[in-house]
Amino acid sequence: MQEETVNSGTINIAADESAQPIVDEEVYIFKRFNEKARPQISYQTENTVLRRLLNDSVRFAILARELNPEEKKILTERTLPPVINRFAIDAVTFIVNQASADTQMTVSDVKKMLSGQAKTTTDIVFDNPNSSLVRYLKDFSGNKDFKLKNVFAVKNNKEVIKYISQHPQAIGITGFDWLNDPDDDYADAVRKVKIVGIRDENSKEAPNQYFKPSQTTLALKQYPFARNLYLVNCTGKMGLASGFSQFILSERGQRIILRSGILPDSLPQREIIIKRNF
Repeated sequence: MQEETVNSGTINIAADESAQPIVDEEVYIFKRFNEKARPQISYQTENTVLRRLLNDSVRFAILARELNPEEKKILTERTLPPVINRFAIDAVTFIVNQASADTQMTVSDVKKMLSGQAKTTTDIVFDNPNSSLVRYLKDFSGNKDFKLKNVFAVKNNKEVIKYISQHPQAIGITGFDWLNDPDDDYADAVRKVKIVGIRDENSKEAPNQYFKPSQTTLALKQYPFARNLYLVNCTGKMGLASGFSQFILSERGQRIILRSGILPDSLPQREIIIKRNF
């Protein structure tokens, strides 16, 4: 059996399925530089990832939120104190069909829409009832559950995008990462949707401006629906989980995130060499 080190061996990782595009890229490059490393990624809903982490069926997780004090206490009492690092900032993104005239909304529009206070028959489509996106929207809107007939789930982020590409009278909610450099199996659907601009009327800096998610609007905190992505390492040792975490947080790992379109936790330095000819 091969000894586990920071760049070799096997580690089981439970990852939030909404973060799959960027995690897949990081795993691919990490394995190219570490041929003896075998990170085994299982993409699941946020609820499932948390359950597996808390019942000790995995000791490394990738989540779209921090652990709360109770969750940290459970892990610490099992002598598995979590090491938590933010590695990227994603955006909860609202999309519509290219034929739709709905290209702008306010933050209050979104809250009313999710709470059933908006007079609309527009379908609101998200990825999965147990997903991190749905948990985020429940927290934002103050709803324990979405029971409206026009608010429903499909299967995953790809299916949200495909649904919106075929239904002009619908609004989809997806992670921004899924709209950048899509795989061939849903790239055509991405070309048939467009991103909705959001205005935060309570913003002190720009209450009258609409913003779409981008690295700039996320960095400047102009786009209101941002969310952090975290690495949670409970292995308690310097093994492959630590090596993979260090890679993602390194300049190379952060550049991968920068190229993906979402915002890395730390912006890599860019060196410019100026040569003078005398």
